[in-house]
Amino acid sequence: MVGVRRLLSFSDALTLLGSDPPAVAALDRALGGALNIVTGGVSDGLVRIADANGSVLTLGRNAVQGVGRRLGHADGRAERTELLHAAHTVIVVLAWFQALEEQRLPVSLGDLELTRREQIALAITSHTVERGAAFARSLAAADVPSPAPHRPFEAVTEELQGWYEGLSTRFLDFAEGLQVWNTLSGTAQGEVSRSIRAELPRAAVRQYESLYAQLAREAPEFGFWTAQIEHQATRTEVRRSLEGVTELLASLNHAVRTPINVAAALARSSESVLNRPVLDASSAPEGIRVPIMREMYLDPDFRVREVAGPSEPATELFWEEAPVRRDLTVYLAGALTSAGLAHSPLLVLGQPGAGKTVLTRILAARLPSAGFLPVRVPLRDVHAEEDLQSQIEQAVRAATGESASWPEVVRSAGGAVPVLLLDGFDELLQTTGVHHSDFLIRVARFQQREAEQGRPVRAVVTSRTAVADRARYPAGLVALRLEAFRPEQIRRWLGLWNEANSDSFAARGLLPLTWETVERHQSLAAQPLLLTMLALYDATDNALRRDGDDPLDEAELYEELLVSFARRETDKSAPTSAAVPGDEARSRVEGELQRLSLVAFALHNRRRQWVSAAELDDDLTALLGRTSATASGFRTPLGPAEVALGRFFFVQRSQSLRDGRVLATYEFLHASFGEYLVVRLALHVLTTLVTHRPSLSAAESTVDDDLAYTLLSYAPLSSRQMLRFAGSMANRIPAAERHRLASVLIGVLGQHGQRTHEPHPAYRPTRFPTSPPLRTSARHGIYSANLLLVIVLLKGRVATGELFPGWGDHASAWHRLALLWRSAFSEEQWTDFALSLSVRRTWNDQGRELEITLRACSAFAPPAPVDMNWLYRYPPGYDGPCWSRTYWDEVWHKMDVSGGTNDGVVRHAMDPVFTWLGPAVTTFLTAPGGPATSLAHDLLELLLGAADLPSDEKDALRTRVLRGLESVPPELRERIGRLLSPYPHPPSGPGPAGVS
Repeated sequence: MVGVRRLLSFSDALTLLGSDPPAVAALDRALGGALNIVTGGVSDGLVRIADANGSVLTLGRNAVQGVGRRLGHADGRAERTELLHAAHTVIVVLAWFQALEEQRLPVSLGDLELTRREQIALAITSHTVERGAAFARSLAAADVPSPAPHRPFEAVTEELQGWYEGLSTRFLDFAEGLQVWNTLSGTAQGEVSRSIRAELPRAAVRQYESLYAQLAREAPEFGFWTAQIEHQATRTEVRRSLEGVTELLASLNHAVRTPINVAAALARSSESVLNRPVLDASSAPEGIRVPIMREMYLDPDFRVREVAGPSEPATELFWEEAPVRRDLTVYLAGALTSAGLAHSPLLVLGQPGAGKTVLTRILAARLPSAGFLPVRVPLRDVHAEEDLQSQIEQAVRAATGESASWPEVVRSAGGAVPVLLLDGFDELLQTTGVHHSDFLIRVARFQQREAEQGRPVRAVVTSRTAVADRARYPAGLVALRLEAFRPEQIRRWLGLWNEANSDSFAARGLLPLTWETVERHQSLAAQPLLLTMLALYDATDNALRRDGDDPLDEAELYEELLVSFARRETDKSAPTSAAVPGDEARSRVEGELQRLSLVAFALHNRRRQWVSAAELDDDLTALLGRTSATASGFRTPLGPAEVALGRFFFVQRSQSLRDGRVLATYEFLHASFGEYLVVRLALHVLTTLVTHRPSLSAAESTVDDDLAYTLLSYAPLSSRQMLRFAGSMANRIPAAERHRLASVLIGVLGQHGQRTHEPHPAYRPTRFPTSPPLRTSARHGIYSANLLLVIVLLKGRVATGELFPGWGDHASAWHRLALLWRSAFSEEQWTDFALSLSVRRTWNDQGRELEITLRACSAFAPPAPVDMNWLYRYPPGYDGPCWSRTYWDEVWHKMDVSGGTNDGVVRHAMDPVFTWLGPAVTTFLTAPGGPATSLAHDLLELLLGAADLPSDEKDALRTRVLRGLESVPPELRERIGRLLSPYPHPPSGPGPAGVS
């Protein structure tokens, strides 16, 4: 299995730490030759616990005391790590023997001897821990629990106690099989058993903790592995640019030679990054200084866990069980000096804009060259079809200008451990599909090969969290997720930004950007790149402040952000330096935003967060055609997608090189940018229907809703964020125009069901290339659902009589359309859509009616009770006779035939009701002036809620149930009577015959 390290035996550990070979041989003889048995040797067949105990104590203590001296002679970082691992193996075994020495046992260790026959009997069952393996062989091949920087030290000691319990049990099993055991009394046997099984493991853990602390004083790495150090920083301090990595690691590598040739060139290339701006200075307004990475990069918080399942890191549930940590420099120091990272890579995950790429650059710059050789490989810039070694060599040449084979690079590092920083695994996945889903396994295999060749390698791979479920993971892989900035980090960042630009702000009469201003937009500010975007926006006339303390609402902020950046980019690309007329400038900006909106729709209609350049080109060709020569609106020449979009730094462009071609994908740094642009374009396209103008500039088609249908028939607009955007934008439309637009859309809603032609047949966005096109009926359903949402947003509330004026029964029209929506949506889409609406049943002069509004709050509240008068078309407060229907069993059967999860859950809960109370489901009881109910409803209300009902309501409910029994078959009447027997009669009014 890839990524699993070899077992380090106790004898191997002693030998690595310089123990005297004759002394190790004496220990072997004391254990009956078990140390040799592991390697196929022979033994004298006797186990002498007393001799073994003395040898372990002597050898182990000497080895621990000599760790510092042995580390001082280590030849390079790799040998030092191996020695540390050996020292840990020794203290694990030594701790148990020290604890054994302190146990007061009624039998001498010298009396405990094991013959060869007894040893063989134990060895037969050594493969099963539960049955007890041979004690000697357990010591010889000790794969002991080890600390790791991603695990709390308490978890290690808990696992270690379990290991000690197993070892103690094997020792007790061994002792119980000896003749001396039979000489002990029953009481003495019980005391020995209790001491060894319960007390010895706990005592061994205490000994281990003491020995571990002793090693930590000799070798700081032991502190890194358990995060038990503070290194000048408190746990709440916000640290910059991974300074702690250099502080922690620089003093550990005195014996390492200085890198030469290409390794030295790589070190210079990596270190230069610290003095580069955090982003392209041309993105900033004139006069604004973009700070360098050394000044501005803040160490992020993170979570870290070992991966066990194939899709775990992509799920929020997986990360909820991992605590948020603030000691990234300590963790990285521990990970890079531990043995685990030599066998499988560290996977660093984060959202777009979280700082994954910058982290690899800063880490490469901070790793001390005397000990580590960072090699950063931007996967977007190397050939995807090449093997990993070739990709590394390409990256080395790009960074240094030197061509060198990988072994030559390592040899030039002077004993330093190579650290591969493989940035952008998600870009390989997005641009090449599943072709590189095994990339992490290939990295682990490369590490395994390099270890076998004496060139152990550490590897770090970065990826977006969203695509983590598409990867295959090697055994032992650890994943680290970068967390969003907390308020203290945002404040620190703002302080650094304001300090860097204090002179510029003063010269231009601007105020510094404060936490109070940014706090309103914390969801954006929590991502470093988006926080930079907010700061650049505010650097133009303190735009985030607006007028005094009157804040921009969310949609206004997005509009201002996008317009300001689009304006800046169009100004840069203007053909001359002359001022562009206002109308033309606005037209260019709108053209940029419309292009971005089409990108947003390409993502939205595919129900994913990214789109390939090829897919985007297909979409644009289908909507706009191949030829587009005008310079405004949608038909601004798009050319290659990267020309149209790459300059917007809130659009992330991922790429890889395959077969000599650049494969690119696009996504927004924050999903809400795409959601805003989808809503923006949707309202723009729908609004043009009122003015009877073509939706696409230079279009020759007649006035219709073709474009609206094409764009809005693949995915609903019902996410909570999109509805917030849409509501804000709708409120900015004058009231008269809103009502006029709503009337037009109601007409479109009534007409679109007759559509038989496909206006843009080549536009076929699918979630995956192999997915079938969406059914025509589903597209009709999704389009009508989106029309409804916009109508409700425009009107605030709408009655079904307005929506379906041609229907005699408006409620039935709603029900039929709801069934179409349900069949058109996925379960997730249907849930979002249904939870976005509230429905109120009412009456008007024509009969029953439904009133539709948007749900007012995110907290779920039960829907209002259903009045059976409304359902069966009786007037409100109907006081006529009760009624019933005989098709209760058909209702039950139809729920079963529908086969849906929701219907199935309700049917499952209601099966006993249908089985035992079937006719009561469709027996309906009137209440003069009040709602009508079913007998089954009232009976369940009485049985389940009687204890919480006021006495008068409970009496009225029971009276109504008793009255309803007159309408049901005798056997059902008797059954219900038995159910009611625990409840007292109401104060007056006789019940039906047969009910006491």
